[in-house]
Amino acid sequence: MNVQNKAINQYAEDMPYQLPQVPYMPQEIVTQDVLSEMLKDDDLWVPSSENGCVSFKPLLLSVSGGYFINLLKVKKSGILSRHRHNGPVHAFVLKGRWHYLEHDWVAEENSFAFEPPGEAHTLYVPEDVDEMITLFTVYGGYIYVDPYGKAEGYEDVFTKLEQARAHYRKLGIPDSELEKIIR
Repeated sequence: MNVQNKAINQYAEDMPYQLPQVPYMPQEIVTQDVLSEMLKDDDLWVPSSENGCVSFKPLLLSVSGGYFINLLKVKKSGILSRHRHNGPVHAFVLKGRWHYLEHDWVAEENSFAFEPPGEAHTLYVPEDVDEMITLFTVYGGYIYVDPYGKAEGYEDVFTKLEQARAHYRKLGIPDSELEKIIR
């Protein structure tokens, strides 16, 4: 090891970064107990179906970056949605399992799935699954389509934000709670 690397390693172990952060950088978010407390039923789950069987819990709504991270909970079997992504999606299954009718793989508990931009698929929760919870990171948004690709609706960080804001206000949860996860 040369003298310069030895000096760098010495400081790396006992001194925090000494320069100012980049101007206008958003503040970090740290959410504790995502795999335990955040999975519990509470008022922060935002209903996204009329029958209450589908809901999401936002963890980060990046309006400046055009993406969102949320937990999706489904308490029913069958087709959840058919949609096309205009950005990549990362999914980590925390509970239950699901698959796409267009593919032969199954995303089950502790599985990770990557979905490329442009992918269109039909999310299906099997009949023997009582509850599915997946952590999704969605860049851009998605367009709900019929089996032949005709657009029927869309969802993105801005629609997620408005759904969450309306739900929080209905329950009397202060806007400041939601603002903690908006960047």
